Amino acid sequence: MSELSRALPDKRATRTLARELAPLLAGGDLLILEGTLGAGKTFFTRELARALGLSASTRVTSPTFTLVHQYPTEPQLVHADLYRLEGDLRALAELGLLPARDEGALLVVEWGLPFERALGGDALVLSLERDPRKARLSATGSRSQQQLAALLRASGESG
Repeated sequence: MSELSRALPDKRATRTLARELAPLLAGGDLLILEGTLGAGKTFFTRELARALGLSASTRVTSPTFTLVHQYPTEPQLVHADLYRLEGDLRALAELGLLPARDEGALLVVEWGLPFERALGGDALVLSLERDPRKARLSATGSRSQQQLAALLRASGESG
């Protein structure tokens, strides 16, 4: 399986990664963000939303307490934080993420790896590390493998 690994020494590098990934994402895709608190998951989501057309005047904040935020991007971005669900599939179903994905939303899910199958599978998984700041991107299905391969080609990197 291919993997992209990249140093993210500053916000500009994170912004660049978000801008490179944005054109490869479509409605119905699943992007799972992993990493410790403060690793940059919400910052990455903000930069991705901007790259997908979100106005700079619209705030992008962590959905830690509300669990889900929706943004008017193209495709619509649904940003969720599943940290507090602790594996509760019933609570996950109540959030309506799978129906949103089925209706063409791009799901960006923090702490979503334990729920990957329940969210429909075939996810790009972006793992962010703090020390040193680094990103690792991997894929769990055929569509996400194609997206990862396209990103590797576009960035001139090899898996």
